[in-house]
Amino acid sequence: MASPLRSLIATGTKLWLDSIDPELVKSNRALGATGATSNPIIVADLLKTGRFDSAIEASLAEGHSDETIAWEMTDRLVRQAQDVFLPVWKETSGNDGYVSFELDPLLEDPAAGPPHAERVARYVELGKQWAAGHQNRMIKVPATPAGLDALEALAAAGATLNVTLIFSARQYQAARDAVWRGAQRRSAGMAGFKSVYSIFVSRLDVYTDQAVPQLSPAAQGQVGIVNAKRIWKENQTFWADKKLPLQQEMIFASTGTKKKEDPAWKYVAAFAGSDIETNPPSTNDAVEKSDRTFTREVDQLPPAAVLEEIDRLVDIQKLEETLMREGIQKFADPQKALLKLIAEKRGALAAK
Repeated sequence: MASPLRSLIATGTKLWLDSIDPELVKSNRALGATGATSNPIIVADLLKTGRFDSAIEASLAEGHSDETIAWEMTDRLVRQAQDVFLPVWKETSGNDGYVSFELDPLLEDPAAGPPHAERVARYVELGKQWAAGHQNRMIKVPATPAGLDALEALAAAGATLNVTLIFSARQYQAARDAVWRGAQRRSAGMAGFKSVYSIFVSRLDVYTDQAVPQLSPAAQGQVGIVNAKRIWKENQTFWADKKLPLQQEMIFASTGTKKKEDPAWKYVAAFAGSDIETNPPSTNDAVEKSDRTFTREVDQLPPAAVLEEIDRLVDIQKLEETLMREGIQKFADPQKALLKLIAEKRGALAAK
């Protein structure tokens, strides 16, 4: 009998890990994971453990700045994960086996970020820099105004892109269209062109639980699933006639449950059957310990009455604006904390 995660993979889902912890990458690879993703929260939490202090101290001794060390460590951790998944990338001719590298979240810092045009130019510059020389690295760009405006140039330059912080069909469409325009300008043509679009799920249900309490029990807790499945369907339709060598896929992100009464596999089961799930390590552990056998559900929607209620009561524009603001802050704050942590280690080393 296949393990629960193996049964998920058997439905057609690619399982990626929402972590680049070297130990978790190896253990989840053994469970069937074929890729991974990172963000500032993940990197900051890893460095806080003290497991990588020797590498940090070596960089400090070389006189590197706090910011340089933060990105050196991010690059190092992502490279290690890339090494684990590179065989998958080779076996699938570039269709799987990627690790995502997120660009500087402080570009979007509401308090100190640069003007729009500078943000766009910096995204393009950093994207090219961190993509250079990497076969199975995805450059992760947020679906902010500046991030969206940088996508066409990055795609044209040959960067493999993961557009993140997508909460609405509007963001997805803008991202997809920009990437496709850039892809058609690639000097290498469509060979090796790969893009993914990370649609967040559970955060929408947290939002509606607080902001739209009038939703019925049948609809409450389904908004994130319905939204993501609709966008998945639109993505399938858009790329169907492009006849590309590689799949342009959705990533179902934020798949960890936030309510104690929800089973750990609520979102895992909902999207079984297609594209990519980036599950937190704790979600994968809970799923693997269950007795679940997954079947395809990604193209199944709730009854029409539930869909009508969601469409009538949920203001998607307001939802997008709120969650984008929160999402930017959730990435900027850990990056600031990471820089503070390195500064503290610098001080401790100087005191020795």
